[in-house]
Amino acid sequence: MSDLSAPQTDAQRPAAPLPQRKGGQGAKGPLQDVRKHRRFASLRSIGALMLREMATSHGRSAGGYLWAIAEPVGGIVLLTLIFSVGFRAPPLGTNFAIFYATGVVPFMAYLDLSNKVAGSIRYSKSLLTYPAVTFMDALIARILFNTITQAVVAVLIFTGIVLMLDTRTDPQILQIALAFAMTILIASAVGVMNCFLFEAFTWWQSVWSILMRPLFLVSCIFFLFDTIPQPYRDWLWWNPLVHVVGQMRKAFYPNYNGDYVSYAYVFGLGLGLFALGLALLLRYHRDLQQA
Repeated sequence: MSDLSAPQTDAQRPAAPLPQRKGGQGAKGPLQDVRKHRRFASLRSIGALMLREMATSHGRSAGGYLWAIAEPVGGIVLLTLIFSVGFRAPPLGTNFAIFYATGVVPFMAYLDLSNKVAGSIRYSKSLLTYPAVTFMDALIARILFNTITQAVVAVLIFTGIVLMLDTRTDPQILQIALAFAMTILIASAVGVMNCFLFEAFTWWQSVWSILMRPLFLVSCIFFLFDTIPQPYRDWLWWNPLVHVVGQMRKAFYPNYNGDYVSYAYVFGLGLGLFALGLALLLRYHRDLQQA
């Protein structure tokens, strides 16, 4: 009797029954995983990153997106005023504004897009800690958003000049699109490569900034590539922006030969740099995010 009246310890108490599946013990089949992969997760992340870019890039400044148009327009107006005083006609055609626009617009598009893509990981580092956001989402979002922005800027500037001024040009839409595609590819490739280099080597951003300062002078914006004497012409040929500007001028001036423009060089260099930069980011992106 003393054994029956003694209190039971935790070890002697019967274990609680396990929770049963709905439908009783007769229900069969494997348990369903409660974690379901979201459909179109990358598309959602890219869309959200593009909206964030839209709000932070120009949405907080006075004038908003007018600044994206004002910067290249200001450069074109300044060049037109300066050179129209000292010269009777531009190196090609009769209108200074359209001549310099064919150089300034692709150059500014390259500069803006390459810099934005290069800062993709740094710009979205806080968001990359979430599993739903990857570095590829950050890259694609920045490339898409800034490509759309630069395309709109180019259309507005070229349309405005052609409609308001007597340019005596014959714009070829497909050739303009080809020049813009060359610009986007080389800018994205340089940006992806620098996206890795800026994060891996902190000193490279300062070196790159110094190297880019004379780029405006050696990209054939003020002059024609054909007028450069040897051997400097052969040296400048390796600058991909020379080919981009040359293609843009061929698109507006059908009589301009521009046989130095090499599509194979620009697209080959762009694809090669893009693939190399992407391979390095795939290999080291986790280390760069934690640095």
